[in-house]
Amino acid sequence: MWSMLLKDPVVWGSLLGIFIVCVMMAYYTYLFIHNSGDDHK
Repeated sequence: MWSMLLKDPVVWGSLLGIFIVCVMMAYYTYLFIHNSGDDHK
């Protein structure tokens, strides 16, 4: 079963999409925290 799932390009596309969304969320969260902490400049 797992070998069939790992050979399916749709599964890899979904995993890539989920990974990209998580990376973007982490990046924007980092930017928001980083920019909101620099008010004393």
